Amino acid sequence: MVPEAETRDVLDELQRLRARVPLLSGALAASTDGLVLAHDTPGVEAEGVAALTAAALGVSIRMTDATGRGGFRELLVRGGSGYIATYAAGSSAVLTLLAEDRINVGRLHLEGRRAGARIGELVDAALKRVERPAATPRATPRAAPPRPATAPNRALPQRPT
Repeated sequence: MVPEAETRDVLDELQRLRARVPLLSGALAASTDGLVLAHDTPGVEAEGVAALTAAALGVSIRMTDATGRGGFRELLVRGGSGYIATYAAGSSAVLTLLAEDRINVGRLHLEGRRAGARIGELVDAALKRVERPAATPRATPRAAPPRPATAPNRALPQRPT
């Protein structure tokens, strides 16, 4: 799991993102298996959105594999009242944004991709630190905690900024 300090940094990134893009109605960072890392989603059940994001991610990864389009990068869903956009965030997290129908979709992608890259850096760095506990001369070796999986032997790609 991601340490509390990094979770706070992820939440700060979500709040900065919502401040930069006023037509965002929610932002959520989750592990690829559907666990909420941080959220700023007033009026929306974050756990439910994270679980649905994980399900959509699974289908999206299978679609990109089946069609030879490379690794998952992003998913955009348009509903009658707005958009849901999901972006890869490092190797083990995703960023899901809820946006009003009037949003400039280009701006949504620009800001979502940047925030996804930043959140991915934070989460991946935190997971590396957790997996490599500091060795002391008399410490007993400990097993690393399990890392959230995307799919068997597959990691989400980093999005270039």
